[in-house]
Amino acid sequence: MFDPRNILVIDFGQLGDVVLSLPALKAIREKFPAARITVAVGKPGAQIIELSGYANAVLVVDRVALRDGPKLVSLTRIIQLVKNVRRARFDFVIDLHSLSETNLLGFFSGAPKRLYSRRPGRSLNYLANFSPPPPTEDSSKHSTERYLDVVLPLGIKNVPPVPRLETRRPDNQVIEKLLKKEKADTGAPLVGLFPGSGHPGRRWPLDRFAKLADFLSRNEGARVIVFAGPEENDMVRQIRSQFPPSTIILDKLTISQLASAQARLAVFVSNDTGPMHIAAAVGTSVVMLSDRPTPNSFVPKEKRHRVVYGNRVGELSVEEVYAVTCEVLAGRRTEALFSR
Repeated sequence: MFDPRNILVIDFGQLGDVVLSLPALKAIREKFPAARITVAVGKPGAQIIELSGYANAVLVVDRVALRDGPKLVSLTRIIQLVKNVRRARFDFVIDLHSLSETNLLGFFSGAPKRLYSRRPGRSLNYLANFSPPPPTEDSSKHSTERYLDVVLPLGIKNVPPVPRLETRRPDNQVIEKLLKKEKADTGAPLVGLFPGSGHPGRRWPLDRFAKLADFLSRNEGARVIVFAGPEENDMVRQIRSQFPPSTIILDKLTISQLASAQARLAVFVSNDTGPMHIAAAVGTSVVMLSDRPTPNSFVPKEKRHRVVYGNRVGELSVEEVYAVTCEVLAGRRTEALFSR
């Protein structure tokens, strides 16, 4: 019986990818409850792994610095990373994201067993040695199901492919204090907006987010909360000048505090981003704004979420996004009535 005790899981995707990998991580944790599990993850996803509780340790790797830093410095950091991994003496490596560099890290770890996602044109499959191998990645499948396919050789089957995150009390207390200070604890529905995106082509125009905020404030009695991370720092001044005066702007939150704030929302309207996936994982209904070429493999799976498509995200009108947001709000109000 295969019974590893010191497992390294490599999960080097972007923030949203890490959220979507959570069902697979949970399945690994439940399959090997006695094992020590370390997850190697990029800096943005580290707090997601910590929040999930599925790992005993997190190995934070700044992939951007390794890739784009001065060559000599990057080489030194890579060598040190490999030394640290070898020193840990892992007996099993699972590479969920499976790029050539992560496959090499798994190989140089010295672990006797290595299970890698098989991604045509991206993986170095000959460096994996687990038998049987996982199926070749099927790009038509949802991303959560692709991650679960990697662990099929471990006998892990029939896992619910929906990411879940629980918030933490200290983060909840921070958010409760912030909302009380903003007088947003009066019972009015809280609607979150996230106008940022890692790629400019995926951003719905900021002035339309501002108009949506105005509609929701005036017509629905909602308190609008705009979230901004480090990548949206340049937007904050525009947000303050364009959005209704009652808008709450939260731009200094940690990832775990963001999750706590999102858990209090009636709906979260967002471009295709990592924070959108976090909102869905904490149980908040999401309205995702997307262009049609975006693969459905990244769309939140549950029926309570809605996607507003356009040939380009910039073509979406305020009126159609507002209408869909109101439908979701109405559904949440109905749920609240029946849950009393």
